[in-house]
Amino acid sequence: MERQRTTALPAEAELVRQMEYIREIRQENDRYFAETGKHKKFYSLAMGCQMNAHDSEKLEGMLDEMGYERTQEETEADFIIYNTCCVRENAELKVYGKLGWLKHYKKENPDAVVALCGCMMQQDTVLETIHQKYRHVDLVFGTFNLYKLPELMKTREESGCTVFDIWQENQEVVEDLPSIRHFPYKASVNIMFGCNNFCSYCIVPYVRGRERSRTPEDILAEVRKLAADGVKEVMLLGQNVNSYGKNLENPVSFAELLRMVNEVEGIERIRFMTSHPKDMSDELILAMKECDKVCKNLHLPFQSGSTEILKKMNRHYTKEGYLELVRKVREAMPEITLSTDIIVGFPGETEEDFQETLDVIRKARYCTAFTFIYSKRTGTPAAKMENQVPEDVVKDRFDRMLQVLNPIVHEVTEEQVGKVLPVLVEEVSKHDENILTGRTEQNTLVHFSGSKDLIGQMVPVKIIENKTFYVIGERI
Repeated sequence: MERQRTTALPAEAELVRQMEYIREIRQENDRYFAETGKHKKFYSLAMGCQMNAHDSEKLEGMLDEMGYERTQEETEADFIIYNTCCVRENAELKVYGKLGWLKHYKKENPDAVVALCGCMMQQDTVLETIHQKYRHVDLVFGTFNLYKLPELMKTREESGCTVFDIWQENQEVVEDLPSIRHFPYKASVNIMFGCNNFCSYCIVPYVRGRERSRTPEDILAEVRKLAADGVKEVMLLGQNVNSYGKNLENPVSFAELLRMVNEVEGIERIRFMTSHPKDMSDELILAMKECDKVCKNLHLPFQSGSTEILKKMNRHYTKEGYLELVRKVREAMPEITLSTDIIVGFPGETEEDFQETLDVIRKARYCTAFTFIYSKRTGTPAAKMENQVPEDVVKDRFDRMLQVLNPIVHEVTEEQVGKVLPVLVEEVSKHDENILTGRTEQNTLVHFSGSKDLIGQMVPVKIIENKTFYVIGERI
């Protein structure tokens, strides 16, 4: 059986509908517990970006409301869900590898339910592969209808057949879904969905749709609710937060939204990502400078230092324009740190183009960078471009880039040694229960001695040793 619905109820009615399915499944799971003394368990894995991680918090919140308990072991799960990513080929290969293993798991546990959702599922080639090779998958849905998980689970239970429910565009933004935050003291908040940029290497606009902004009223209501629940740090999420609000009935700029969130009592830190350089306005720079809760750390992807390659990437800025933007940001906020994304080996990239990338790294001086070897994504313009760079050349350039980047990261991190900085304590070290980890306003990862009762608190820490990608500190 296959289902593919292309219309949705109004958001409020849809929420009521899904909550009713949640209650029905909860009653079934409560009966199961009464009969067996065991709770049904779910395993959830989010791959890719922070948007996916936040989506999975909502999926997990619904499963919790249905009476499932979370497990960290797939081999204990009655319900397994993978929230997939298709930005890089390796992410897709990881999913197929797991599905191969699950084929054997399902033979031994035929009542277990396997669900796939997220960006991969919006691609026809992926759906065809699942049809042909992975018939043990029970639920398949995409990025636009995550809130329908309860209904799809119920349909699968009643039909006994695989359910496919893939939408080609968004219908409604459904607010107030149950959610399980991964950290009690910090949270992500979606301010918009989708992307209008169509960078030639990127598949996101095709699988997440066009830009759709949430109203500032809904965003502020969520932030206030989080603050009342003890959250101290919020991360405002969007594929391009700088273009927030343009499609609202009453347009609101991202700079204006930042100032509104900055006024919410209880919130101590505000972060956001991702910023597109072409939409980074003077208004936003001023808001960042004047809002005391906005962290002085900016993720500003440049991707390539070559203006010619940037044009092929459809990025709508030049190398010179990007460096001028960096200058203005640093002039307004001398204490700010910058992070970035870099792609090596884009089609047609020459050695001269690559040297331009190294030049930007040297001049912009990043505290960290997400570095990628170009990954061909079927369905994007770049996948059809001529002059694909040979693999050995790309790997050589990638290694040479790290040789330039990493010493600069070390130097930038060294500037914090000797300073006493407020650190939001996040968790106990996985390697030593007496060591805590947290982050400074500049997003530097800090390890220091302390007890776990400090988790979630803002504490002063003196930075005493630089380890390049993290620092050692001592509590003051």
